[in-house]
Amino acid sequence: MEKRKPITHHLLSALERPADWIAVRFKRHKDWLPLTWSDYYKSIEAAGGGLAALDVTRGDRVAIVSNTRLEWAVLDFAILGLGAVNIPVYQSHRPDEIEYILQNSEPRVLIVEDGSQLRKWESIAKRCKSVEHVVILQPTSDMPKSVMSWDELLNKGVEFIAKRPEYFKKEILRTTLEETATIVYTSGTTGEPKGALLTHAQVLSEVEDVARAFPISPMDESLSFLPYAHVLGRIELWLHTYIGFTMNMAESIDRLKSNLAQTRPTVLMGVPRIFEKIYAGMLAQIEGHPLRKQVFSWLSNNQGWWQNMIADRLLFAKLRDGLGGRLRFVVSGGAPLEPQLAQFFQRAGLLLLEGYGLTETTAAICANTPMFYKFGTVGRPLPEVKIKIAEDGEILVKSTKVMREYYKDSDATASVFKDGYFCTGDVGELTEDGYLRITDRKKDLIKTAGGKYVAPQKLEGLLKMSPLISHALIHGDRRKYVVALITLDEAYLKTMARENGWSFRDYRALTQLPEVQEQVRKAVASVNSQLASYETIKNFATLPEDFTLERGELTPSMKVKRRVLDQKYGETIEDLYR
Repeated sequence: MEKRKPITHHLLSALERPADWIAVRFKRHKDWLPLTWSDYYKSIEAAGGGLAALDVTRGDRVAIVSNTRLEWAVLDFAILGLGAVNIPVYQSHRPDEIEYILQNSEPRVLIVEDGSQLRKWESIAKRCKSVEHVVILQPTSDMPKSVMSWDELLNKGVEFIAKRPEYFKKEILRTTLEETATIVYTSGTTGEPKGALLTHAQVLSEVEDVARAFPISPMDESLSFLPYAHVLGRIELWLHTYIGFTMNMAESIDRLKSNLAQTRPTVLMGVPRIFEKIYAGMLAQIEGHPLRKQVFSWLSNNQGWWQNMIADRLLFAKLRDGLGGRLRFVVSGGAPLEPQLAQFFQRAGLLLLEGYGLTETTAAICANTPMFYKFGTVGRPLPEVKIKIAEDGEILVKSTKVMREYYKDSDATASVFKDGYFCTGDVGELTEDGYLRITDRKKDLIKTAGGKYVAPQKLEGLLKMSPLISHALIHGDRRKYVVALITLDEAYLKTMARENGWSFRDYRALTQLPEVQEQVRKAVASVNSQLASYETIKNFATLPEDFTLERGELTPSMKVKRRVLDQKYGETIEDLYR
């Protein structure tokens, strides 16, 4: 049996793939440009040489603050290839959040994407003493001379490798499974983020199990758009090298729709919010179109084969074409997926498969797969995972995938391990046939004044199934009843306003129209009809603006930050109980 080896060793193995196999495609101006595995490796080697020329050695930390892009992927393998440690940072983080991570992880080199990220860095630079070099991927005309451009780094690397041609490969081969690969910081929904220290053993365990669970081959193509600061995005990057499929680099989330049509991926990794938006967009197209409304009604009521055939022609074929027309399945993670959404996409001919994991477990520990899936669950445990349910319902995990520790936080590390098991903080149950069903986050569970437990994520997910509703925040802990803060989907609401001839001054005013409030009331009543009496939403407030990443109200995987929103909308919440 072949000895298990770090993911960077698999990068060297990739050089043996056929010369014409495409590793990566990326967009430059109007064209999609291909990189073979050989060219992709040369870029990685040059970046690794450039970092080595800056004296980055085994165990040093390098931080990246950037959107998903080719350079990010190249840098990840360049850093790991040197035996150094990658510190991914969300490009949406505020300066104070970046400062916290840099002070905690103490990187020697900081990579920033562009001028906006450089300005964030300049505002915190004096307090981040460990950073010796700053590299910018998209140089600006007014950047300081001390900041190095991406091209300068690569040129340094080419010179370094010319003098020491075997250096990078030797460093790759020196790396062991026990060495640290990356420190991935949690999203900080309940306080300061914690750095989950993941070794090459955790990375390889995850990649091997996902490769076994899903029928992905070198002939497949993906469209990579998840942030690489999110562990699920990183798994796609590592899996791509391990299996050898072609990875297309999305330009941005805003251009995802056109990129899907252009690259026509066969497999996709995403988060529920993307598919909720696609679903809402489809319903917006149906609004005001009597024939499409009739067709959608047939689908909702499971009509006969000929109605389904017409529906497929009029609605679903266009939906599949819009996603490129070749998708075999989609893996969804990062946040709960509503079963109704998965069922809708299945009727549309697209399998939406939910998995479950955490930053601390190197992404997935359970997953629905094309062969074995059950909507409403997060699938069965992956092969190298053992799960048990504690007396209070908490999900406990034992696996090589579980992080080694929280970096520099022994107390937090000790608090999440119990008798060799990692305590996930999630509550759930195993079905008779071994599928895991998640109820809610343990710390998010609401206990009403009447002593009943309410799972807010369940209610929020049901509300978001209405195309009118963008986000929801449920309250009710130690209160007599449950209330909700609701934000609306701007595109859908404006379409509805045009179709109904509602006049309004601006979007904020539109959200408060009596006609809109009535539509929200109907959506809430629809959700309440599916709930036990103690769970029902007795009052709600429609907010005049959506929650955003930029204001720190959402995590990068689009989950609500409860503490932030509780503080910001405290008075509004109190009004709902008066």
